[in-house]
Amino acid sequence: MTTTVTPSEPITYKTLSMHFDEDGYLFDPSQWTPELAHEIAILDGIGPLIKEHFLIIDYVREHYLRFGAMPLMRRVCRANNLHKHAVKKLFGSCRTMWRVAGLPNPGEEAKTYMV
Repeated sequence: MTTTVTPSEPITYKTLSMHFDEDGYLFDPSQWTPELAHEIAILDGIGPLIKEHFLIIDYVREHYLRFGAMPLMRRVCRANNLHKHAVKKLFGSCRTMWRVAGLPNPGEEAKTYMV
């Protein structure tokens, strides 16, 4: 995100008080909405989200909420009939995609692979 948000400073969005960590990841994925995704995308400089963004977001959220782990990006793209570099093209990085998807901080080791 463009601005740094600390855990002690909740962000209010449409009457919801949301907590983000110092890297801009949402603490509670259940607070995520598609509208919030649009707001985070604007803050991250992606611009308006389109259908392809949501194909990726929905797949990644479902996988994370089901298995507690990040799926392989090539699998995400293949499952949605997208080019293998679609995540990078649409979001700029996997880290940004993860933030826009409203998922919690994946940890330092995982973030090293999220380029």
